[in-house]
Amino acid sequence: MNTLSIIIVNWNTRDILLDCLDTIVAYPPQRPYDIWVVDNASRDGSVAAVQSRHPYAHIIANAENRGFAAANNQAIDASCGDYVLLLNSDTLVRAQALERMAHFLDIHARVGVVGACLLNADGTLQPSWSAFPSFWAELLGRNVRARRPYGTVDGSTAYAVDWVGGAALMIRREVIAKIGALDEGYFMYSEETDWCFRVRKAGWDVCYLPHATIVHLGGQSSQKASARMKAELYRSKIRFYTKHYGRHQAYALSLALRAALYGKTLIKRVRGRAGADCDLHLLAQALNVPRWH
Repeated sequence: MNTLSIIIVNWNTRDILLDCLDTIVAYPPQRPYDIWVVDNASRDGSVAAVQSRHPYAHIIANAENRGFAAANNQAIDASCGDYVLLLNSDTLVRAQALERMAHFLDIHARVGVVGACLLNADGTLQPSWSAFPSFWAELLGRNVRARRPYGTVDGSTAYAVDWVGGAALMIRREVIAKIGALDEGYFMYSEETDWCFRVRKAGWDVCYLPHATIVHLGGQSSQKASARMKAELYRSKIRFYTKHYGRHQAYALSLALRAALYGKTLIKRVRGRAGADCDLHLLAQALNVPRWH
């Protein structure tokens, strides 16, 4: 039976992290599994709280915030499960969700990644998958979504998609061995899109499972630093375009986003909003096209 390693990266979300771990224990996968918590230098007592309530969990305590990709990679390297689940600290696992995801990989050898159906706290659907980014979709602000049926499991249709969200993403370790771990050039945002792009390019499918439901409270860490997080979002977009689409498309996207950014900043100035110039400088820097590619 294929084993599972569950990896949770945490940054100052002690209480909801504990709730997340509680739900894993309440609704565990029906196979051998282990849990890894990577703490990115939290100051809210997260590590001590996990050690107290969930002493079986493996803990990696970082001295600094290494970001989402690097922290996950630490646990990927340290763990040994046949399947690896990246799970956000602000998620609540529902009954059978983890086993359904793992079982889907068991019976579909061509599937390299599977994503859960994410729900808001009120039970409504949350975007859990999408098509790969494109210049015109970014420019028009439209989230292009495309999927095709991949078969029926437990009375529910699974779908092949371009990429699934990293809040609850399960991947085969053999796939990681072939395509590599998460790109640590992304501090946060776009890591899972980049990973799924490489998975698809290597010949595996990426699937979304509507019948594997997980509640995602959403953005509990990123809410603490909105301006900086938006800058990271921009930086990640530019990195993805440079890496996979080439510098010309990355420059075009950078120019389009800069134009929109300057327009919004001008409106803020007219309305007398404080901090507009500071945010502009931070975000404009994030739109520089890297020279590494």
